[in-house]
Amino acid sequence: MADAAVDGTRRVLVAADKFKGSLTAVEVAERVTAGLRRVVPDLGVEALPVADGGDGTVAAAVAAGFERREVRVAGPLGDEVTAAFALRGDTAVVEMAEASGLQRLPAGVLAPLTASTHGSGELLRAALDAGARTIVFGVGGSATTDGGAGMLAALGARFVRGDGEPVAPGGGGLADLASADLSGLDPRLAAVELVLASDVDNPLTGPKGAPAVYGPQKGASEEDVEALDAALAHFAKVLEETDTVGALAAEYAASPGAGAAGGIGFGAMLLGARFRPGIEVMLDVLGFAPALERADLVITGEGSLDEQTLHGKAPAGVAAAARAAGKEVVAVCGRLALPAEALGRAGIRRAYPLTDVEPDVAKCIAEAGPILERVAERIARDFLA
Repeated sequence: MADAAVDGTRRVLVAADKFKGSLTAVEVAERVTAGLRRVVPDLGVEALPVADGGDGTVAAAVAAGFERREVRVAGPLGDEVTAAFALRGDTAVVEMAEASGLQRLPAGVLAPLTASTHGSGELLRAALDAGARTIVFGVGGSATTDGGAGMLAALGARFVRGDGEPVAPGGGGLADLASADLSGLDPRLAAVELVLASDVDNPLTGPKGAPAVYGPQKGASEEDVEALDAALAHFAKVLEETDTVGALAAEYAASPGAGAAGGIGFGAMLLGARFRPGIEVMLDVLGFAPALERADLVITGEGSLDEQTLHGKAPAGVAAAARAAGKEVVAVCGRLALPAEALGRAGIRRAYPLTDVEPDVAKCIAEAGPILERVAERIARDFLA
């Protein structure tokens, strides 16, 4: 995706995340490139769309040269959906939101107690079938709060009630869990390096746990949050009593990242996953370091640059890596909610929101592409012309 620079021009690396609801990361890169070249026609531009492990992670991997593989799996409510993972050599990038994300729910439907991660387990199994020896498991944007129980069941674990029947799907069903058996897990998992890529470091339960912090986004009422928190705590306690997990269950439940994506982080840890900040993992997988070396100016961004951005989101990771390499960084965004000082501390020289060009937020969302090109023209005039 790189173009050779003409002597005397600066090289630009466009490494931005999606503008959620408006533009994919690939489209952001295309629009920024078009705007820059309107001002500097012979500019050398390299596009490297990025993601932090949440929705858009597979698309970013495919844009970086991975092969897109599609498979039919269970959606969060059990209906079949077509989900994709990315493969290059023996490395797979699996995005749980592809199978178990909010976007997989029917319009207007939320299922905080019953949505399951079963399809995410099927995606992991498909990656194993494809020969993956390293799996980057990007989690975020989930519709689920089941602690990864559905995923584990899809990979061979058994979770049963007192009457010997399987527990109902979703976090709510775990309240009836009587016994757990992980001995039937797919044996290939033992030979795979599984990396849990997430932008959140919440534990499984408690005031900062998955149900309390993220449950309301998935439609959980106060009563649902209490029920889910108790069910996940019970899930961990039952696992603690098994020979295969034992005391590790409590350790994993309290670990950073266990509460990611409705607790699927906890389930991934039971599979031997190692937790790493999502953007760090993805920058490694996408080949960011060599692309950064070739660049003079880095343009990053996402839909909203706000306080959350500073806590492990893609632009913060890009800016930190670029600053460490002594590269100048500017950002594009739909909306800017950070002061210049906070941007500076994050390594971002200046941010360019769409609202600077078009104050009408509704228009910015509806016409994000053309407005972003105009923003990129401003960057070109300020930094490149």
